[in-house]
Amino acid sequence: MTAEQIAAVVAAGAFVVLVVLLAIPLIKLGRTLDEATIAIREAHQRGGPMLDNTNTTITQVNTQLRRVDGITTNARAVTSNVSALTSLFTATMGGPLVRAAAFSYGVSKAIKARRARKERRR
Repeated sequence: MTAEQIAAVVAAGAFVVLVVLLAIPLIKLGRTLDEATIAIREAHQRGGPMLDNTNTTITQVNTQLRRVDGITTNARAVTSNVSALTSLFTATMGGPLVRAAAFSYGVSKAIKARRARKERRR
């Protein structure tokens, strides 16, 4: 056997070792890709029903928001009516009620003052 043949055998052996060392990570990478493919497939299969449930939930929330919007519109109308009624009451009855209260307060003070004078005379 010549030196060239020995070098060729050594080179072939090194190449075989290199191929074996590279084959192991490639096999592991293939298994990892298979697992990732399975996980993606399962997520895709479960995603459809989950999106359907989400659409149903959003529809129900929109229905409730419409109801709340109707309630707030009615509350706004009631508030406006009460405000108008209060303004009307204040404008029509406020002046006379203030005058009546002032008159009754004045009469009450006058009666008390008169009684106090009568008490002092006695």
